[in-house]
Amino acid sequence: MLQGLHHPIESTFGSQTSQDTFSQTDPYLQLHQIHKTFGRFTALSNINLEVRRGEFVCLLGPSGCGKTTLLRIIAGLEEPDRGHIWQAGQDITALPPSQRDFGIVFQSYALFPNLTAAQNIAYGLVNAGIPKAKREERVAQLLALVGLSEFGAKYPAQLSGGQQQRIALARALALSPGLLLLDEPLSALDAQVRANLRGEIVQLQKRLGVTTVMVTHDQLEALTMADRIVVMDRGSIVQVGTPIEIYQQPQTPFVARFIGVMNFLPGVLESSEQARCQDYRLQVSNPKAIPVGSLVTLAIRPEDIRVGACASVNTLEAAVLRFEFLGAVYRLWLRVGDGLELLLDLSVQEARQAQIQRDRPLLIQLPPEHIHLFETQP
Repeated sequence: MLQGLHHPIESTFGSQTSQDTFSQTDPYLQLHQIHKTFGRFTALSNINLEVRRGEFVCLLGPSGCGKTTLLRIIAGLEEPDRGHIWQAGQDITALPPSQRDFGIVFQSYALFPNLTAAQNIAYGLVNAGIPKAKREERVAQLLALVGLSEFGAKYPAQLSGGQQQRIALARALALSPGLLLLDEPLSALDAQVRANLRGEIVQLQKRLGVTTVMVTHDQLEALTMADRIVVMDRGSIVQVGTPIEIYQQPQTPFVARFIGVMNFLPGVLESSEQARCQDYRLQVSNPKAIPVGSLVTLAIRPEDIRVGACASVNTLEAAVLRFEFLGAVYRLWLRVGDGLELLLDLSVQEARQAQIQRDRPLLIQLPPEHIHLFETQP
């Protein structure tokens, strides 16, 4: 379990270069029109982003979307073709990594195999010229912080993957950076260790108040750890919001598809609040004012579909094709009419009450308030 850390040492080691003029209400990290290409490949296209002080932001997206390139540009490990980066009010675009105020944790841990855990943590302190007594005090505090006080003398090969990642995190925090960068730090760990360390990192980040930007392709990590999620696709930011906003109010079909599980139904918008899907007319909400007559895609999450004739609108009869027990829920594969297929998630209690059986007709309702409407691009 992660333990507390004394802040006086943080202020001793932490960078104070631009704090005198930087307002606490200003964005701590600002990216403006960041563009990066590799040959003919556009890795990042006009990225604009603001991160508040103390915020935990996740860059989320599939492989090749540009999230790691963006993190490396923030760290100074890559140079943007154009654009600017400000940290704490200072333009750091042209600064080398050694002159930037950040700590970084990589997916591969990147620990020195010939140094002990304590020596790995102290590495940056030695290079910064911190006196030995203060170094030892700081290392002891950091080992306690990550719950590894008794492991300081061990070498990386003697530590588990989770322990190595904790040491890498402690090393990144040794100089109390203003910015913590995490490059898929949990992806090499097994599921149980990953779940435990997820919570510990969030607790640590909140306790220290360090501004954090993390790259991940794991939607569960982003949903459970981030204050805000930045969803990226093909070098661009497609949506920024809290985990709840991203999940419940996806702005594009890509976000709806990438975050969680979503049903998609093709249709035509017949009126401002009604769409036709095959032979079914469904009431919908149309906040984007999509023109009547447009081809549309209706999207609804499996857990938002209701069972039973609980309303007069959007009630359909479905056939249960098959179902799976997933522990907390049953997942059902349904067919409506001649070709509409839907996924439905029911709690164990709901499934028991509905007496779910294969090939047995089931009444379902698609609540209009839970249907997301997207205009289909020709």
